[in-house]
Amino acid sequence: MEVQITARNVEISPRLREHVEKKVSKLDRYLPNIIDARVDLTAERQKKGGERAVAQLTVRDRRGTILRVEDKSQADLFAAVDVALDKMYRRIRTYKGKRRRRSGERFAELEPELAAAEPVPGETSADYEEEAKAVIVRHKVINVTPMTEEEAVEQMELLGHDFFVFLNQETDEINVAYLREDGNYGILQPRIA
Repeated sequence: MEVQITARNVEISPRLREHVEKKVSKLDRYLPNIIDARVDLTAERQKKGGERAVAQLTVRDRRGTILRVEDKSQADLFAAVDVALDKMYRRIRTYKGKRRRRSGERFAELEPELAAAEPVPGETSADYEEEAKAVIVRHKVINVTPMTEEEAVEQMELLGHDFFVFLNQETDEINVAYLREDGNYGILQPRIA
């Protein structure tokens, strides 16, 4: 597994790099076939003064599964990395639980890599039964209208939603406008992988 560490507004010390690599390299024990792990470290200035550390961790496996977590609650980068890893453990536990429930009795046969993986720290077999199963409760058909990105953002605001699906007038493709956590907007442009 390749571990990539990137930083913005912060310098990565050898001690921090070693800490991140040591902790992140253990993830493939719990989720096999991880191709790469990306750790983005940022120091952000807060409006009330001071800085906060942001650690975002993204892992991708051979199947194309992407798991991402982020922590913005810590002042220290070491602590932010540790909290993000704890969140990733929960995310892996959830992912494995869903795969186990879908496979049923044939889990070890259908998912041999996951079945052979070590349990995530704090994981018990009861965790799989306790998790609520997500159910699709509604299908909605939407009419898409050709519009610019700015018009899509305006329509999204008028509806009070945090995302909006539209036909991009310039590219003639389906796009999604969304509200980012920082209050700005983003556009998703789907591509077939």
